[in-house]
Amino acid sequence: MAFSSLRICAVSALLFCSMNGATAAESRCPEHYAAARPPAVLDAAIAVGSQELCSLGYGVLYSAEAKSPIFAAEYLSPDRVFKAYDRRSRSNDFRPDERIARRGRASLEDYRGSGFDRGHLAPSADMDTAEADSESFLLTNIVPQDPQLNRNLWAAIEKAVRALAKHRPVYVVTGVIWEPNTSPTVGRGRVRVPAYLYKAVYDPATRAGAAYLVANAPNQAHRELTLAQLSQVAGISPFPGAHVTSTLRLPRPRY
Repeated sequence: MAFSSLRICAVSALLFCSMNGATAAESRCPEHYAAARPPAVLDAAIAVGSQELCSLGYGVLYSAEAKSPIFAAEYLSPDRVFKAYDRRSRSNDFRPDERIARRGRASLEDYRGSGFDRGHLAPSADMDTAEADSESFLLTNIVPQDPQLNRNLWAAIEKAVRALAKHRPVYVVTGVIWEPNTSPTVGRGRVRVPAYLYKAVYDPATRAGAAYLVANAPNQAHRELTLAQLSQVAGISPFPGAHVTSTLRLPRPRY
């Protein structure tokens, strides 16, 4: 799948909205977002049937129509990363999220035999308590992800971001990009399979940000985008409350 096949949005012509039409003040978990403002959805079609879900370690915008998270947002501090490293164990407690009505949520059966991994947006390894780790396995934080990507390059990107956060606090938004009108699905629940995944990072101390982007397929190389470029291809402004003045030098994923 070529990068050029992504939907390219003319940002000035897009409808600017936030989670479920709410303002930042109405977010129930502003601690996960830069300047306490959740990522802004620039393409109204993405947000149809969506709602904010707050967990201990992250906030999610979840689409009942896609039966998938659109993005997950986290605040990673050195203290949190070191606590997460010390915890080490993971629950592997994959389960449906009962905060979502049955007709709008994914099930474990949707993934069985699909050929895809159950891929985290907010990673288990970022979670600093057992309870937060367990919540990261809710299917509202999970997307169908190519196994080779999930276990190699994507895991290395997650590790690289944690390495950065060991030295200074950062805000992270991880999300999906679906091909318009052509996204495949898995399971009887028809969970949408993303064409691309991204991980955006913002350093509030230097006011610098950037994003990794990679196709949801095996044997891929990642791209690095400015936050403005990411907004164009993803239809999401990941840090609308931040005053971004420069491009962050992202650490190289190693695996």
